[in-house]
Amino acid sequence: MRILAVSDVPSRRYYEFYEPGRLDGFDLILACGDLRRTYLEFLVTMARCPVVYVRGNHDDEYLDDPPEGCVCAEDDVVEVGGVRILGLGGSYRYRDGGCMYTEKQMRRRVRRLWLKLARSGGFDILLTHAPARHLNDFDTLSHRGFECFRDLLDKYRPRYFVHGHIHRTYGQNIPQRCQYGDTVVINAFDSYEFEY
Repeated sequence: MRILAVSDVPSRRYYEFYEPGRLDGFDLILACGDLRRTYLEFLVTMARCPVVYVRGNHDDEYLDDPPEGCVCAEDDVVEVGGVRILGLGGSYRYRDGGCMYTEKQMRRRVRRLWLKLARSGGFDILLTHAPARHLNDFDTLSHRGFECFRDLLDKYRPRYFVHGHIHRTYGQNIPQRCQYGDTVVINAFDSYEFEY
């Protein structure tokens, strides 16, 4: 399965400088938040494959006006082509907003998923906006990761963890891909292509 992951800024390659056919061959697009709904609707139209998304900390408007044609994975396990995707959007709470959570609130969201996770037998991809704590995050509240994401990685050992929120333009040593145990961690800022 060929997957395109996107996050935080519309990829110029797949939007502003799009050429017909450039999105052909993708079987799935994962959107990690903070993307305009028109961009996601463009991707789902041009790629003709499922676009599965979670909300970012700047996506409060999605609560009332979600992107058409796309699949919201928030607090759910979505299956595409036999691949199970667990979605948990939002960021660490640093101000008021509908898509921001304390560690305690995010843990509560994870606990509510126990039946879905039991029925699905786990998940293959963890799709989030924020990173995990001490795994590609920063110490500032606005870019802190969630400890409960690390707990999910330790318990379920998914093949991939795909997140956004940490712009690679924030510094020179921000990895786009790294390893955590059995899990490949992908920072989808702008875009990243990979095979499942």
